[in-house]
Amino acid sequence: MILSTIVSLLIGLAIAVALIATNDPHAILHLILQTGWWMAAVLGLNVAQIFASGLGWGPLIEDPRRPGVMGLAFLRWIRVSTNALLPIVQAMGELIRAQLLVRMGVAKVRVIASLAIDLGTEMASQIVFSLMGLAALLLIPHAAGTSATFWAVAGTALGAGVTGFFIAAQRWGLFKVVETMLPKLAARVGWTSLGELSGLNDTVQHLYAQPGRLWRSGGWHMVSWLIGVVETWAAMRAVGIEAGLAEALVIESLGQAVRSAGFFIPGALGVQEGGYVLICALFGIPPDKAIALVLIRRIRDIILGVPGVIAWRLSVAGARPAAEARGAT
Repeated sequence: MILSTIVSLLIGLAIAVALIATNDPHAILHLILQTGWWMAAVLGLNVAQIFASGLGWGPLIEDPRRPGVMGLAFLRWIRVSTNALLPIVQAMGELIRAQLLVRMGVAKVRVIASLAIDLGTEMASQIVFSLMGLAALLLIPHAAGTSATFWAVAGTALGAGVTGFFIAAQRWGLFKVVETMLPKLAARVGWTSLGELSGLNDTVQHLYAQPGRLWRSGGWHMVSWLIGVVETWAAMRAVGIEAGLAEALVIESLGQAVRSAGFFIPGALGVQEGGYVLICALFGIPPDKAIALVLIRRIRDIILGVPGVIAWRLSVAGARPAAEARGAT
């Protein structure tokens, strides 16, 4: 697992470096240095996106110890930061935020159930978002090339199929298997902290029986995706790309789909850069500006992510003495 992650990280890094090296690095650097106040707009919009995504998780945490708006945003910030900066597969960010929520006192079974359904509502809203991007692509005559449209449709259809299967598996009793098999597997490898998961499937089904919670979750995630469109538009303006919100919608929706497809590479490094070059080419945007656009997002991830990783480590370090004190009493 660790070896495959390192190999994928090195391959992604090599792709990213090659793209920069072969597309006038000096021009790319100049574009980044001229961002000015647009960078502040990108950062502010990303913070708003984090809050919206955190609120998307909130309705699914059915526990009196559920954190408030700031707590949910904090957990989402930790997830985004660790996924973006740590040399781990992006799914690890989900486990980190779940671990932190358990330490806040929320029952473990409720945390796992809310996390699984939150991923489902986020994926479902992303499919709707991708369809909006496809519609915009088809309505922009000079961008709707046959090959590009085919791959966009195929990718969206594949994503919809995976999302549908993931949600259906939860409804059909996937967690009956999880609550039985996972503790046994954890005990064999010495992971005693997992504990008992009885009632997990019932908790999942109980949440699915409350469609209002699902719609609120999906609605907030959709708000997050749409804020991302404005953020992409601001980043495009920052590097001198003259385009409207329709183009930003296409680039953001297809770019997020590419990033999701590269989940096995830490930070989708290389995959995101290559994807943006191809997507931006639909609108005649040259590779140097496309790469600068991606690097603006990478810089954003560093500015917001480094404090997020530090906050995560501090919260974990602070939880240990508290746990030891409870154990002593």
